[in-house]
Amino acid sequence: MSHLLVLEPDSEGHPREWLEHLVAYAAAQPRLGVTFVVAPDMGVHLTANLSSATRDRIQVVPLQPYERWLCTRRLLSLAAFARWWVMRRYLNRTGAQAGHFLSFDHLCLPLALGLGTGGRPVSGILFRPSVHYAAWGTYRPSAGERLRDLRKTALYRLMLMNRSVRTVLSLDPYFPLHAQRLYRHGSKVQAVPDPAYPQSATLRREAGTATPADRIGFVLFGYLTERKGLMVLLDALGRLGTAASARIAITIAGRIEPALRDRVTACVDALRQSHPDLVLRIDDRWLPARELDALVKASHVVLAPYQRFVGSSGVLLWAARAGLPLLTQDFGLLGRLVRDHRLGLTTDTTDPVRLAASIERMAAAGPDTFMDPLAAQSFVAARTPHNFASTVMGSLCCDMQDVERAA
Repeated sequence: MSHLLVLEPDSEGHPREWLEHLVAYAAAQPRLGVTFVVAPDMGVHLTANLSSATRDRIQVVPLQPYERWLCTRRLLSLAAFARWWVMRRYLNRTGAQAGHFLSFDHLCLPLALGLGTGGRPVSGILFRPSVHYAAWGTYRPSAGERLRDLRKTALYRLMLMNRSVRTVLSLDPYFPLHAQRLYRHGSKVQAVPDPAYPQSATLRREAGTATPADRIGFVLFGYLTERKGLMVLLDALGRLGTAASARIAITIAGRIEPALRDRVTACVDALRQSHPDLVLRIDDRWLPARELDALVKASHVVLAPYQRFVGSSGVLLWAARAGLPLLTQDFGLLGRLVRDHRLGLTTDTTDPVRLAASIERMAAAGPDTFMDPLAAQSFVAARTPHNFASTVMGSLCCDMQDVERAA
């Protein structure tokens, strides 16, 4: 029986959903044993979902408080070396044959320096490769972005030469080919599907989520920060024409970054004065998946006005799964996926004038004009939790097909 170890100190966002998928997958494979080393609160959550019959194979180990503290420091180099150290420590403690980092980007530094993992192979998920954007023709990097990409290139080359690194899984499906062409040992880089969260079989419409019948509903959700485009969106709404304001409803749902709350309140108050016909709802709280699903289904367009965001976003999958077009940045992976798979409309979301024009365009032409429903279904179908989990486990188990056949 294969015995693997998965390390993830964070407990919000992608890691939480991914850990749920991996635990469910591992529980269904009788020839697979997995130790999950996770944040204490995540450990309680995962253990509650395990049946007693699987607990001899599936172990959930909470990190010690000081281990978790070190692994989640804002000083990323410190967090990187801490995660490498914790991985080595638990590989030795558990006797696992191999280890997997759910978040691999910051591990590039210690691994590029040649640090090993006690003779056991490791893999990980790379969130944000951006070194290949220049090949797409529309990328105009700033000086800071150019320096960032040069640093990433150097780290990737050295990391891939580390014998402890068996596989690097990329959420960006375009990066593996770039790595294989340009890096020695680039064949270690493989694509992994970012999974669409399973759609519930039944869904109650939550109170207060319905878009007025005479309006086109736009929704922005998640943890709302300046980088997610919240302030630019509010600026853009102030630039809408009277006809567009009377035709749309905007819902902003999710926890607003505390540092932004006063600015958001001031902008919303000004909007209510300048655009009295605009329907604008603000729901400043964390929404459980059930409510979020209902909110998305009650809308017509999903907004993701990110500010030069690098990497993949679960928002794209939420929109595609619901059959709704996404209005998002024309930059990076997110923009390319939307264009290649006809999943919505892209624009320069750093410019409130252009963002406002795109909102007006979607309202005037109708949201359905901007996406291909069949392409969206195909996009989601290839990104199932099972495909994600089997790819992750298969990055360390050469005999993964045999493991699955025995299930």
